[in-house]
Amino acid sequence: MLTVAALYQFAALTDYRDLQKPLQELCDQHGVKGTLLLADEGINGTIAGSREAIDIVVAFIRSHPLLNNLEYKESFAETMPFHRMKVRLKKEIVTLGVPGVSPTKQVGTYVDAKEWNDLIQDPDVIVIDTRNDYEYTMGSFKGAMNPNTQTFTQFPKFVQENCDVTRHKKVAMFCTGGIRCEKASSYMLEQGFSEVYHLKGGILKYLEDIPEEQSLWEGECFVFDERVGVKHGLAIGEYDSCRSCRFPVSPQDKLSPKYEEGVSCPHCYDIITEEKKRRAQARHFQVKLAQARGQKHIGR
Repeated sequence: MLTVAALYQFAALTDYRDLQKPLQELCDQHGVKGTLLLADEGINGTIAGSREAIDIVVAFIRSHPLLNNLEYKESFAETMPFHRMKVRLKKEIVTLGVPGVSPTKQVGTYVDAKEWNDLIQDPDVIVIDTRNDYEYTMGSFKGAMNPNTQTFTQFPKFVQENCDVTRHKKVAMFCTGGIRCEKASSYMLEQGFSEVYHLKGGILKYLEDIPEEQSLWEGECFVFDERVGVKHGLAIGEYDSCRSCRFPVSPQDKLSPKYEEGVSCPHCYDIITEEKKRRAQARHFQVKLAQARGQKHIGR
């Protein structure tokens, strides 16, 4: 069983460039795979490996004096959910695209998972899912607003067009692990919203801590690895990922004539070219051939 660690922390990380090489080397040395993003606003990422390896890497990150208060969550996978290890330097660890917005300057009120149900059932609270449309489609909290965004950079436009600082006195937001809604809370405070709340630890923490019979969550939570989605207790869900468009594929989608494993799904069938479909079919054939031989397909 492999440990999957999702972590982030906003911090004034002026030496972030100096961390890239030692982090990459440490992960490679211990067989850890996934992605870590470094920027002058902090660290963000998800990695997977053995229990010992994850403990070593996380201990190294926490040894930095500005990264000793990580927002940290674990889940587990039977097979490695990532293909390689990447430590990347970025302008933002979660890209909103609005200069100056930072949770290190101002941030909304953190709400623990056990207090979340009471908050979002308050009729005076508007609840916003800060994730993208395809993530919302897989699952969300009952009654939550879908901003219909394709990227997080579209969130400010959604706020400007749909949220009114004079009418919406209380705003509650959530996302997968907590990082997007944390930054979104900083943005909304900057826009003049006075009571801004966000789910600490995100949906993953909620699904881990809240029993299904008490839960207000409906569906699955999209995760950015080969598990695709998780359910209550962080059990692996029933969705797969389309190899052509990366869109989540439900069991119902697989019944469509537009679904072909490794090639297309109902979301991309009509927009991808026949040439791309042929290449995908050839790639998928090679993948299945490698699996039959007990080998890993290098091109995946």
